[in-house]
Amino acid sequence: MLKILCIQFYMFLLKIIYIGDVHMINFVLCDDNIGILKKLEKMLESILIQNDLPGKIVLSTPHPQNVINYIENNQFDVVILDIDLKCDISGLNLADKIRKKNKKAYIMFTTAHLEYSMLAYKFKTFDFIAKPLTSERLEETILRLYDDIYTESSGFFKLNKKNSFLKNDDIFFIQKEGKKAVFKTKSKDYEITSSFSNILNQLPNNFVRCHKSYIVNLDKISSIQSNAQNARLCRY
Repeated sequence: MLKILCIQFYMFLLKIIYIGDVHMINFVLCDDNIGILKKLEKMLESILIQNDLPGKIVLSTPHPQNVINYIENNQFDVVILDIDLKCDISGLNLADKIRKKNKKAYIMFTTAHLEYSMLAYKFKTFDFIAKPLTSERLEETILRLYDDIYTESSGFFKLNKKNSFLKNDDIFFIQKEGKKAVFKTKSKDYEITSSFSNILNQLPNNFVRCHKSYIVNLDKISSIQSNAQNARLCRY
């Protein structure tokens, strides 16, 4: 397939189904204390805005059952919860259910009971934030969280210095237009000023430069038609 893709293209036609956009990190919050929960919401939203981080709170609730119901059919990336939820479902029980549903989700605990920390590590806990909550401590954890999410092996491409990221799986192809590189996704195009060499160095091996003006994602190709004059790559 690589040999076919790397022929000189005179015509290049792509028909695609796009599947993505800049990835937003979805946060779920759970604490039985409404006052603390509201404080956590405000601090987290402020940190995301101030640091220009792509993220949003998709659920904030004092009831662990609401979390269980939500994660059944909705996308989530990060869960921040109290260990002691003062009901029949503890934070540890909830973390166990979350981990069984999503092995890649990030779990963080806010707690005044750090003695529980050893028990919680079996759920691959990312961090423990001691109560009372402070914006400085939460920001430190959130910045470290994003740094961990957007490592080179995480499957994201950093578009610019303002922490805008594009999921690699959501890119169908990249087109060179003058000094700009245009990333094609489902809802819109994203332009950056960069060389193809620098872009390829940040992408996995399923991205191939098949022409001087195109980089394509091999995972988005279902068929190839080629002859001496042109090639057509299609996805249905």
